Amino acid sequence: MDEPLAAECAGVVRIHPIPTGEVHALRGVDAAFPRRTISAVVGPSGSGKSSLLRILAALDRPSAGSVLLDGTPLDQLTGRGLRRLRRRAVGYMFQRPSDNLLPDATAVEQVAQAGRVRGLSRHDAGVAARDLLGELGLADREDHRPDELSGGQQQRVALAQAVVGQPALVIADEPTAELDSASADLLLERMRALVADGVAIVLSTHDARVVDAAERTLSLHRGAVAEETTEAGALAVIDDAGRVQIPPGVLPRFPDRRAVVTVDDDGLHLRPPTDGGRHPGPGPTGGGRHPGADPADGHRQRSPATDAKDPT
Repeated sequence: MDEPLAAECAGVVRIHPIPTGEVHALRGVDAAFPRRTISAVVGPSGSGKSSLLRILAALDRPSAGSVLLDGTPLDQLTGRGLRRLRRRAVGYMFQRPSDNLLPDATAVEQVAQAGRVRGLSRHDAGVAARDLLGELGLADREDHRPDELSGGQQQRVALAQAVVGQPALVIADEPTAELDSASADLLLERMRALVADGVAIVLSTHDARVVDAAERTLSLHRGAVAEETTEAGALAVIDDAGRVQIPPGVLPRFPDRRAVVTVDDDGLHLRPPTDGGRHPGPGPTGGGRHPGADPADGHRQRSPATDAKDPT
């Protein structure tokens, strides 16, 4: 039987009210985050990365749509229930290493305290903290406070703090942004080793090294999933209404936001109109799909696209 997902969201919308109206940070995001996997969330500033991470971490609720965290629907929880689930099931790493740690606690105290929050006994939390710090190459730094550690060492302590007690999901917001190249590579190497224990790690990043280290990449564009990349290759994303989001790199080929659609035994195909989109082009369906065909027919064979999202 397949292992349960660490987190899953369907049709997630996030609207932020502002004095002049509303900002749609997320527009119907569908995504799944398997255990034992590093997933990278990428996209330009304003694409919705931070909003998605905060919702996955149970720090915010979606304006619409549903989220499952460790199998629990977030919309069925009270504020207290949400906090309880967050403490048990989520580890969070901030971009700045020092923001993750208490200034007056040693490395082993930081990690053990996080273990206690996740339900470990005092003894088990201490043992787990020392074991993790050893795995992360910090056995000789466990009695040091943050101001006695380098940025890379602080971020590895933060990683130990995030994974102790085996939460379902670890969220890391730009975890390598403040690190030098060697420290970033070491952190990513340790992350790859730790996901084998069953944790899912979700990273937002602009760092190509992080993307290379991830098994899955979710590309956001204007609040929607533009593309998902797995070991199987780049996949276009189809929502529940049958709309397919065009990857940003392909969108310029459709300047009029219209496409000629044809369906054959190999799948569904799209190409730019030759006349600016005013009339359907040639094809077995006269520019449309076969009568009665499902709009998603054949999508698994290709990476087509139909619906461009409005800017936020």
